[in-house]
Formats: sequence, structure tokens, C-alpha cells
Amino acid sequence: MAELPTMIEDLALMLMMAGVVTLVFKRLKQPLVLGYIVAGFLVSPHMPYTASVADTENVHLWADIGVMFLLFSLGLDFSFKKILKMGASPIISTISIIFAMAMLGVFVGHAFNWSRMDCIFLGGMLAMSSTTIIYKAFDDLGLRQQQFAGMVMSVLILEDILAIVMMVMLSAIASGNNPDGGQMLGSIMKIGFFLVLWLVVGIFAVPAFLRKVRRLINAEVLLVVSLGLCCAMAVFSTKVGFSSAFGAFIMGSVLAETVEAERIEKLVEPVKNLFGAIFFVSVGMLVDPEILVSYAIPILLLVLTILIGQSIFGTIAFMLGGESLKSAMRCGFSMAQIGEFSFIIASLGLSLGVISDFLYPVVVAVSVITTFLTPYMIRLATPAYTHLEHHLPTKVIKLMNHLSTSHSAPSEQNKWKQLLTAMAVNTLIYSILSAATVAIMFTFVLPFMRRLLPGWELHWYANAITGVLTVLFISPFLRAMIMKKNRSEEWRALWEESNRNRVPLLFTVLVRVMIGVFFIFYICNFLSHFTNAVMITIGIIAIGLMVLSRTVKQRSIKLERLFMMNLRSRDIVAQVHGTKRPLYEGRLLDRDVHIADFNVPMNSMWMGSSLKQLDLGRKYGVHISSILRANFRLNIPDGDYVIFPGDRLQVIGSDEQLSKFGHALETDLISEDMYLENREMKLRQLIIGADSPFIGKTLAESDIRYLYSCMVIGLEEGKENLSRFAPNRKFQEGDIIWVVGEEESLKALLNS
Repeated sequence: MAELPTMIEDLALMLMMAGVVTLVFKRLKQPLVLGYIVAGFLVSPHMPYTASVADTENVHLWADIGVMFLLFSLGLDFSFKKILKMGASPIISTISIIFAMAMLGVFVGHAFNWSRMDCIFLGGMLAMSSTTIIYKAFDDLGLRQQQFAGMVMSVLILEDILAIVMMVMLSAIASGNNPDGGQMLGSIMKIGFFLVLWLVVGIFAVPAFLRKVRRLINAEVLLVVSLGLCCAMAVFSTKVGFSSAFGAFIMGSVLAETVEAERIEKLVEPVKNLFGAIFFVSVGMLVDPEILVSYAIPILLLVLTILIGQSIFGTIAFMLGGESLKSAMRCGFSMAQIGEFSFIIASLGLSLGVISDFLYPVVVAVSVITTFLTPYMIRLATPAYTHLEHHLPTKVIKLMNHLSTSHSAPSEQNKWKQLLTAMAVNTLIYSILSAATVAIMFTFVLPFMRRLLPGWELHWYANAITGVLTVLFISPFLRAMIMKKNRSEEWRALWEESNRNRVPLLFTVLVRVMIGVFFIFYICNFLSHFTNAVMITIGIIAIGLMVLSRTVKQRSIKLERLFMMNLRSRDIVAQVHGTKRPLYEGRLLDRDVHIADFNVPMNSMWMGSSLKQLDLGRKYGVHISSILRANFRLNIPDGDYVIFPGDRLQVIGSDEQLSKFGHALETDLISEDMYLENREMKLRQLIIGADSPFIGKTLAESDIRYLYSCMVIGLEEGKENLSRFAPNRKFQEGDIIWVVGEEESLKALLNS
């Protein structure tokens, strides 16, 4: 009999121990993450009293996969549109907290004379609060619906995003001996370039692909395709110098903008839970009791650093973000712990071999202690504010609250700022797309063309063909970069307001034209030996042809519309299903009209009636814009549409009109049957006598169903089963029929 592989034995041991320990932690109402860590410690070589994992290398491999799937799931929960709608307050708070806590971590590391890389990675670990633990604590304490909790969750989302960027930056720092400011700036620009490129290309391509194959995809295929895209992006990310986790997160955020995002999230969750559990168990396996005893003082000092640092600097950061002193203290105290991202950053440091072995178990111990203290810190915030309010001068309290309320809601941006911001964003995105296209053409197409056309004689033709193809491919991007926003409302308003605006407006066009000419110049310079004047002339002519070409214009508009449709596809589907308000509702509010949803009760008197019969417009002055029925949406229904129970009506009207409509819908109900007990159905046998009025009549002619509200279900002919009473058969004397009906109806039929 073949031996069971060690990998399977280790997996069985880890999962069994994790299952038992997490059941205990669930009973104790503690976070499951801590249960996984304790389970890892119990199966580690450091625990002599229990069975240990034999092959730790395989465990670390699974843990790496767990990190990848954890960040993929995080990306599925993330939406760049949500971040843009948050405004500046969470961004200010997040950056302030991360900077302050990272500096505190570096300072504490230097105080213990730890190595430079240990201090840098420690700063990154202390800067990341745990989304999972805080969410669980808010849920347990019943605080999730409070306003300050929403602010905390917004900051945590941004922290998770910046943690991804921090991991890339730490990898760049670890790979260089002494990275200077130029290298750091280059790393940031590289991150930004690939981030924008992957998001734009991903949102353009992935939703379109899923839309094409939607009819062919079931749950199993969608799971395989989603994980395949995740792993493919993880591989591509490592090829360009980033971590696999960064690529997995990007693919998750791309899929988050698709219609299938919620299905993918549910399908991936079991996979994420499995490998995530293995990751956290592997974290616990690195906990060495001897190290914990040796580093007891640093552990306690780091715990105090997190508790005090987050309480003070977190409060200040949230006040800078616009929160009142009381709300800021509740937010800051809530974030006083570290969690899963600290483990991921520590794992990164170990895998790169740049941090000391003791740092990982120290961070795990700090995380465990601060996690247990999280509920108490959340509860402590209000008493701390009360104590502070009683002991600080009233002027100081007012000054602090004035600091928070001084961030009034930003007034409407002026036209110049709106226009220049939009132009800058468009120029950046289209420049990145153009640069990526040029890089792909020169990396793959140019060598292929040179192999296809070998020799010095044909070398020029290969370059020329590649150059022409490259210009054709980037032409929609360059045209959109130059022409977009030139006829916008802001542009026309500024042009008509003052003659002084016209020269700066024309200058913005000139700058974008120069950027477009630069791309053409670079392509010509790379592939030819023309003089600079000739290449600039070629660039100007090419840009002019792009601007005048209707074909390029149509391609540019088509690509942009497809991208915007993909970006909004999830919102559109949410509007269709009624889970999100239509976009035009905001314009109705200016006219004292809005949309409201009403559910048709199951006992409504309106059911079965058409909109024409109900005449809702004349009675209540409202308009039915849509009817949501099961998974279908009926937009602009005409008068022939019939109302069904359970329909969800989207109604447009004023507050008074909608109130009258809602009252009528709730009151026009079928009254409860007071004789419900008499509605019991019974079965009776009926023998057709010589004086029966039914003799010689067919079942239809007898009108038994309509006159007596009874139903003939069969004819007894001496067989085991009743025979069907044929519609054209006539009743005869002596027929034995079986009839179903209410008691009173059966009596009337028998007496007929």
C-alpha cells in the first residue's frame, strides 16, 4: 500500500487543529484569526506536547497562495469609484495615521538598536490596523451603524490599499542596497504607471470578455475563470517586478466593476477561507516561546506604542479629517491594534530575507494582545472624552472642535480647476496607454517583423511597417488626449466669459499637441535616422491627420464609450434590479419631485388590474416609471400592464402625491375572510339518480363548477383507480362520480 504524502498528513493535522481551536474561540466570541494563530502554534515544532507539521516548506507555499487569495478577495470588495466619492477627509486621516505610526515604529526599533530594515518593516507593520478585527468588534458591540464606525471603515479601506503600495515600496527598498530619493521616486512612478495601465486595460477588456461568454458560464466555470485571471495577473505582476499579491489585488479590483462581481465573491469565499486559514496557521507556527520570553519588554513596549500612538495620533488624524473631538477619539481608539496586513508585511520581509527571525513572532504576540484589548479600547473612548472634557479648559475644547469643523464642505470648484483637472487626468491615462502600446510594439512586433524581413535591405521596411502600425494603434489615444474637453461646458463658458481666457485655453491645446508630437517623434527617432526637423514635421502632420480623420474619431469615441459602459455596468445592473437609485433622480429633486419604491401587498385589491383601469395618474398625480418583477424590469409600462402581487413599483411624484399613493396602496386590501374555517375542501361520492337534472348532459353542459362551485374529479367504474370523466360523455342514471368542494357547496349539489 502506497504511503500517504507528507503534504496531505500536514494538511490534515493543520485543518483538524484549526477546526477544534476555532470552535473554542467561536464559543468564547473571539476573532477566528486568533484561533488560527493558536492552532498554528500548537502544531509547530516549538510545541513539544502535540503533533508537529513535518514539512514547513509546503506550508509556506500554501500560505503564499493564501495571501494571494486574501488580497484578491479584498480587491473584489474594493471600488475605486467609492474611494473617489469619499472626499478628502478619509484620505487626510489615513495618510496622517500611517505616517505617524510608521515613524513611531521606526523610532521604537532604533531605540532597541535593531537593524535598519527591521525598523523600516516594523514601521510598516505598526501602521496597519486590522479591518477584520475592527469590523468584528463593531458587530459584537452593536456599533456598525453609527456614524463614527462608517468613518473608521472608510479609513481602513484606504489603509488596505496603501498597504499594497507599501508592500511594493518595501520590496523596492529591500532589493536595493541603499535606495536614494531618485530610486524611490522611480519606484512610485512605476507603481503608478502599471496601476493605471492595468486598471484601464482590465476594465476595458475583462468585463467585455465576461459579457461575451456570459451564456456559457455557470458557477463552476466562473470560479475557474476568476481564479485563472487572478493567478495570471499575479504571474504578470511578478514579471514586472511587483509581488504576486499586488497583481491579485489589481485583478480583484477589476472584477469588482463587473456585473458578476457578487457571484465571484461568493464563489471565491470558500477558497479564500481555506487558504487564508492555512496562512494564519502558518503565522502561528512561527511563534517561538523562547523568543517571546526574551523579547517580553519590546513586546509590551510595542503594545503600549500602538495603544497610546493610535489613541493620540489617530484622534488628531481624524480631527484633521473633519471629525469632532468626541468622534475623533472614538475613531482613534477603535484602531488601536494590528492584524492580517502586519503578518503579510512580516511574511514579505522573511521571504526577502531582510528582517530578523525574532521580528515575526514579536509582531504576532503584539497583534494577539492588542486584538484582545480592542473591545475595551472602543468602550474606553467615551469615558476618556468625558474625563478630558472635565479637566481641559473650555477654550481648549472649543479650539479642538473648531479645528475639526473648520473643514467645511468644499464649495463648487471653479471652472478652471474642473477643466484643468479633467484634462490632466485624460492626458495621463492616454499617455500611459500610448506608452504601453509603443512598448509592446517595440518589444514583440518589431523583432517579429525583422525576422520576417531579414537582411539590411529589408530592415528599413520592417521598421517602417512597425512604425506605421504603432502610430495607427495609438492614434485613438492621441486624438482623445488632444480633443477631449475642448468642447465641454467649462471650456465654452470660459471662452465666452472673457477674452483673457482664450489664450490660456488655446495654450492647453498646444501643450497636448506637443505631447502627441513627442510620441510620434519618439517612434520615428527609434526606428529611423531622420533629422529632428523632419521627425517633428512628421509628428505635426500625423497629429493633424488624426484630428481631421473621422475614422480615428469614431474609433476613439467607440473605445471610450465601451470603457465607460464597462465601468458603470455594475451600477446599471443595480439600477435595473432596483438596488440603486436611477441617476436622473438627482435632477428631479431640484423640482420637488423624487422617486419612491412601493411593494404591492399580496392581498392588494389592485392585483389583476391594468394601469389603465387603476388610473393612478388621475387619482394621485403620480407616474409609474418602472415595475420590478422577479429578475425583470419593465420600464415605462403602458396602460395594458397588469399589476401582480409582490411587484415593486418605482413611482415618480411629489411628497404629497407619493404619500396619498402609498396610503391607498396600503389600505386597498382584500379584507380577511371571517369564515375561513368553512373553506375546508371535502370529497364526496355522488350517485346520479333517475330524477337528477344532469342526466343527458355533458360535464360542460351541467355547469357543476359554476352553479355549485364543485369539481368532478373522476368516475367510479369498479376499477382500482377512478376513471377520467370525458368532457363529451353524458351523465347517465347510476353513474357514481366523486366531487370536491366546500361543505355548503356539496350539500347544495347533493340536494339538486
